[in-house]
Amino acid sequence: MLPELPPLHSQFLKTIHAAVAADPRLTALLAAGSYIHGGFDEYSDLDFVIVCDDRDYGEVMASRLEFAQRMGGLLSAFTGEHVGEPRLLICLYGPQLLHVDFKFVTLGDLDRLVERPAVLFARDAQAVEARLDAAAIAWPEATPDWFERRAWIWLHYGASKLARGELYEAIGILGFLREQVLGPMLHRRVGRPQRGVRRIETVAGEAGAQLAATLPRPDRASVRAALLAAAALYVELREDAPPSEAVCGMPEALYGYVGRHVGD
Repeated sequence: MLPELPPLHSQFLKTIHAAVAADPRLTALLAAGSYIHGGFDEYSDLDFVIVCDDRDYGEVMASRLEFAQRMGGLLSAFTGEHVGEPRLLICLYGPQLLHVDFKFVTLGDLDRLVERPAVLFARDAQAVEARLDAAAIAWPEATPDWFERRAWIWLHYGASKLARGELYEAIGILGFLREQVLGPMLHRRVGRPQRGVRRIETVAGEAGAQLAATLPRPDRASVRAALLAAAALYVELREDAPPSEAVCGMPEALYGYVGRHVGD
C-alpha cells in the first residue's frame, strides 16, 4: 500500500510527476526510501529515481540542476560523490523546507538495486515493472568479518585521540562507530536491514541503554567511559554472529591502552 503523504510532500510529488511526464528525455519516475519502507511522516524526505532515455542520459546529467530548479523553490543542491553516488542530486526546497533526493539512471541500471522502488509514472509501465521484477535486489549488508576488522582499529583511533586530549575528535569517532558498526549490528539482531542508526530507538530494545552510554559529554572521563561502553557493546553484539576469526588480543589490548594512556 502506498503511503498517504503530508500536504507539502504530496504537492511536490504532483509537481515532479508533471515535470517528468512533460520531458521526453525522461521515461519513468520511481519512489524509494521512506515512501516504500513505511513510517512516512512530515519529517521524511522524498527519494526519487528518474529513469532517462539512454540516448539523452549525458545531456540530462549535465542539466540536473536546471531540472531541479524547474520544480520551483530550490534553495541549495549538491551531488552525491561523498556517498559514492555521483548520479545523486541532493536538494533542499523552500520556503517550507523539504529535502528531496533525485537519482538519475537508465533502464539498465534497474537490473541491480538495493530496494524495489514504487513506479509513480512510466511511459512504458509494463517494461519498467518487468525490469524491476527481474532485478537483483539486495541491501548492502556488512559481514561479521567486516565489522571485526574495523571495530578495533576505530576504537583504538578514538582512544588515541582521547589520550592526546582531542575530545571532539574522539566524540566524532564514537558517532562514526555507532553509524558504521553498532547501529547496523543492532539492526541485524532484530533481522532488519543494516541502515546505520536509522530509527534505532525502535529496535535497540534492552541494548538501548548500552548504546546511550556511548554518547559522552565533552570531558575526558565521560569520553573514556563512552569508549569503553562502545567496546563492551560491540563484544556483546559480536556474539550474535561471530566473525570467522577474532582480532588477536582484543578487547584486552584496547583496555590496556586506555588504562596506560588515559587512566582509570
